[in-house]
Amino acid sequence: MGAILSSIEAVIQAVKCELMQKNQIREETHESMRKATSLSKQAILLIHQKRFDEAQEMVACAKEKIVNLQEQSKHYPEIIFGGMLSAAFQEYSEAIIFLVLVREKRFITPDEINVPSVDYVLGLADVIGEFRRLALDYLREGEVEKGEKCLQLMDQIFIQLLALDEAYMLVPGLRHKSDIARRIIESTRGDITVEVRRKSLEDQLKRFDPAKRIVNRNPKKSKQ
Repeated sequence: MGAILSSIEAVIQAVKCELMQKNQIREETHESMRKATSLSKQAILLIHQKRFDEAQEMVACAKEKIVNLQEQSKHYPEIIFGGMLSAAFQEYSEAIIFLVLVREKRFITPDEINVPSVDYVLGLADVIGEFRRLALDYLREGEVEKGEKCLQLMDQIFIQLLALDEAYMLVPGLRHKSDIARRIIESTRGDITVEVRRKSLEDQLKRFDPAKRIVNRNPKKSKQ
């Protein structure tokens, strides 16, 4: 009996050591996921502040965290893959898609940033909200045309997301994000329409502003 108990104690001890090791890895990876998400959020804020070089540095740091997590996932897939990693991928995708669109005027692909296509698509859906914020900034600065270009890009992204309608079941959360994107786009369209009309009215009023009109108050005297 003593030998049997000793054997089971050894087994349990080995299991305990393995579980403790996995728990340590879980805590470390979750911290990396949180850090990657935070870095991506900071990058987005820096883009809105037009601090692009700093935003690029933040994205690079987030990428480093993501790459490390992907490497660890080969050994501990049951720990790495989960809601938090997906959230980190989405936030990272959103940040780098937004940065490349603003700086390089092009769409970066999932293969270029090495993220799952599902997380890429969900991050892309969130980019629509960032362009609304950018459009409102342009409107406040009086640059209506740039705001309209933002709206056009938002429409373009939304139309492409609609093309995934048949695959919605394969991208959990996409329908909800698409509904939000639709409301964001319509709100932005309304804001831009109001600003265009306001500017048009302002331009018309300037044409009739007495201070702008040239009045000849000193006609030449007739020859005597």
